[in-house]
Amino acid sequence: MSKDWNPRTKLVHAGTRRSQYGEVAEAIYLTQGFVYETAEQAEARFIEIGEDEFIYARYGNPTVRMFEERIAAVEGAEDAFATASGMAAVNGALVSMLKAGDHVVASRALFGSCLYILEEILTRYGVEVTFVDGTDLDQWRAAVREDTKAVFLETVSNPTLEVIDLKSVSEIAHAKGALVVVDNVFATPVFSRAFENGADVVVYSATKHIDGQGRCLGGVVLGTKEFIRGTLEPYLKHTGGSLSPFNAWVMLKGMETLELRCRAQAESALAVAQALEGHAKVKTVLYPFLDSHPQCHIARAQMEKGGTVVSIEVEGGQEGAFRFLNALEIFTISNNLGDAKSLVTHPATTTHQRLPEDQKKALGISPGLVRISLGIESTADLIADLEKALEAI
Repeated sequence: MSKDWNPRTKLVHAGTRRSQYGEVAEAIYLTQGFVYETAEQAEARFIEIGEDEFIYARYGNPTVRMFEERIAAVEGAEDAFATASGMAAVNGALVSMLKAGDHVVASRALFGSCLYILEEILTRYGVEVTFVDGTDLDQWRAAVREDTKAVFLETVSNPTLEVIDLKSVSEIAHAKGALVVVDNVFATPVFSRAFENGADVVVYSATKHIDGQGRCLGGVVLGTKEFIRGTLEPYLKHTGGSLSPFNAWVMLKGMETLELRCRAQAESALAVAQALEGHAKVKTVLYPFLDSHPQCHIARAQMEKGGTVVSIEVEGGQEGAFRFLNALEIFTISNNLGDAKSLVTHPATTTHQRLPEDQKKALGISPGLVRISLGIESTADLIADLEKALEAI
């Protein structure tokens, strides 16, 4: 594979392995284990696994390896390890590197399951966690210590779309020897420059844009070969969070159209944000590339486009939001995002329901907040559907 290829070409061809049959579509190797010609060959492989050798599907698989190599090539990472879900990726990235007595600093604006890992699981095993306002660099400077092992953040937060100055946070963390771990789902592999801006470990829920068609769960962790194979792989292969070969194949097929979909979705997202800004039934429109977004200059420096998600706060609180959601015709109510179909959800009663009310308020997750994930339908039809549904409030 040529390193000079455009990302769109890498999304189609990187990592491809063909069997002796010369198939066009990537093969699905649905097998738990692998056979050896001799006992000596089996012994040798358990001592050291070669570049294109496999032992057991929990450790690695040819179809899964194609997916790992392809996403690593696109992201500009040395290596990757695919996981059963996005949360398996977040958990694996953090738990594999931490032990009792370590210190982590994290942005407060996080997805509920990420908060659970930090607040409940890591602290249960003796890891100290400090939360900060991710947009306040002074809070990062005050919180990161000499003994801080890692910092964790969403480059664009879910669902209020805060954008963190990744380059500056990385400089703060690296000055103290801490690793920077980022959940990069909202930035997407297409528009992100996470590694360029200092991230050491990048995590994706492949369930979102990478599949992009509502079919399979999956996740991936990207970083240096030393981290992926030396720190992460031993943890994941022994705890069982690996991706299935079939799901890896679905992700490979999704990647072929990833850039085309994300660009169309981001163009629609910007058009929707601009169309709804100033609408009489909309209090606030949140989209990273709007001039009104408080971190728009950071978003434009860190991302090629503003992403595929728009969040709005409608009039009438929860009742107004529900009237709006129920009046939509094209948009489907679902807590997923990044799909080819346009989706909407009410975070306060779904994805972030379990957060205490004071925490929801602090994060800006109001009763009237609606998260809109733009699909690949006609932009004009989507805007018309949204504007018509707003009249139901």
